[in-house]
Amino acid sequence: MVDSAFFCPLSHEGILAVRGVDASKFLQGQVTCNLNYLSASYSSLGARCTPKGRMQSSFRIVAIEDGYLLAMDAGLVASQLADLKKYAVFSKSTLTDASADYVRFGLNQADEALATLGLPLPQATGSVVLADGIRAIRLDDGRCELWVAAERGAAVQTQLASLLKQDPLNDWLLAQVRAGVGQVFEPTRELFIPQMLNLQALDGVSFKKGCYTGQEIVARMQYLGKLKRRLYRLHLAAEICPTPGTPLYSPVHGSAVGEVVLAAQAGNTVELLAVLQEDAVNDGRLHLSTLDGPSLSLLDLPYTLDSNREIQR
Repeated sequence: MVDSAFFCPLSHEGILAVRGVDASKFLQGQVTCNLNYLSASYSSLGARCTPKGRMQSSFRIVAIEDGYLLAMDAGLVASQLADLKKYAVFSKSTLTDASADYVRFGLNQADEALATLGLPLPQATGSVVLADGIRAIRLDDGRCELWVAAERGAAVQTQLASLLKQDPLNDWLLAQVRAGVGQVFEPTRELFIPQMLNLQALDGVSFKKGCYTGQEIVARMQYLGKLKRRLYRLHLAAEICPTPGTPLYSPVHGSAVGEVVLAAQAGNTVELLAVLQEDAVNDGRLHLSTLDGPSLSLLDLPYTLDSNREIQR
């Protein structure tokens, strides 16, 4: 479970690669994060939005020698690749589905294992270390990811298995839920603006970078808007694990008041992230799938929202 050291393959995500001399210029106008902050030693969360500010995808982006790699829900890679290619026609950049070129592993409480692998990874969120062809990335709750070329994936997995126990993907997703890090999956594409997933609090949105698709809406919400729907962490006293996009209900409204973002088993119960309307949360009567569905209770997120800090990026 998430209170122990383990590793697992991150089989639920794929990788979109953007390479070429114009890769930075092209992507800077497409995504919420500021590519000027990225380097060989720093990665970031980010999102790509519609002109109306709705997230088409969310990702972790890593700078490589000739461009960038974006890790996102595997179900989104093909559609994002096809859409981005439409805008890259006049750009000296090459876009590909690089999912088969890399193997990624998630590691929990694994600093000793990292040291053994020759990857002394700093604790600062987003830190990146590259050694012997293995790229290690620090996440904000202390977990880390390893990215390695596919041809070395089996050998690295064998090394990891000699140092850590292998847990199911569910345990990694449970740690992500507890870290309060939502993401966009195929069923939730274009449902949320970045602030609904607290992406601005996780350094995934820059308010100083200038224009990108959807920027006007995202900036207006930060400076002028009152967000009525945002991310919450909840507990569900049931063994069923709802899928992203499953609606949540409250007697405050006759229709759905939110959607599941990410859920994972926690023993015989479930913990999840959901975007919910504030008045329904304040009322407290939240139910899964229908008004008569299983009840949910609120849990704390591990961070606070600070608009003054958020706009400094």
